[in-house]
Amino acid sequence: MVAPGRITADALNAVLSAVRAGVTTLELDAIAEASIRAAGAEPNFMLVPGYRHTICASVNDEVVHGIPGGRVLGAGDIVSIDCGAQFEGWNGDSALTVVLPDASRPDIVAERAELSHVTEQSLWAGIAALSTARHLNQVGEAIEDYVEGKASGGVAYGILEDYVGHGIGRSMHEDPPVFNYRVRGRGPTVKAGLVVAIEPMITLGGSIDTRVHDDEWTVLTADGAAAAHWEHSVAVHDGGIWVLTAHDGGAAGLAPFGVTPVPIA
Repeated sequence: MVAPGRITADALNAVLSAVRAGVTTLELDAIAEASIRAAGAEPNFMLVPGYRHTICASVNDEVVHGIPGGRVLGAGDIVSIDCGAQFEGWNGDSALTVVLPDASRPDIVAERAELSHVTEQSLWAGIAALSTARHLNQVGEAIEDYVEGKASGGVAYGILEDYVGHGIGRSMHEDPPVFNYRVRGRGPTVKAGLVVAIEPMITLGGSIDTRVHDDEWTVLTADGAAAAHWEHSVAVHDGGIWVLTAHDGGAAGLAPFGVTPVPIA
């Protein structure tokens, strides 16, 4: 699964370099598709029944599953891009969030940038926990602990409960579920061969209520608050863990948590 992970990371990097005010989400979708197909892979989102695009592009109060289209990105928008590739029957899945500059609204940009940062770091906290976890649900405990620790000074964050991470392999979505919060029970044993997509989805303000748009795909916050989404596909192997959708295997993201990823032999 190293190859589809790398291809997914390349596609997201291509999109990231093109995200700016004035660009449509459909243009970003085309960039991701071109990158994936140039590598000899196929967009695995297109393999989901009823979905025709390479990425999900979720803007502002859209949390996940936003459909690319003619929407033009504007200054100050917070944009989450979710992307995946299938190569030789194996899958990769990853997501990132970016906040566009807006000199006229520095407070909103700073608030959204911090939301994205907390979400990303909670992801790395969960991945770090996976490196030593005996049971999978320890990942959600670590994510929730991190997010709760960052709520202060009247700032509150909410962790979506209706949408969680998942196993990944021959299919993009497989068992087991990967929770981003504490749940009863320990979950499956963590052992070599486990590959999961960890993906915290965090809202600003603390509410976790959502609604689904009339397009039957896009998930929005019920109160209109901004949201962020970060995701990586992570493999557990005999030597340790390796973040398949990070070019460095997760070394930079895991360093603050004292974890060193081990390449897959």
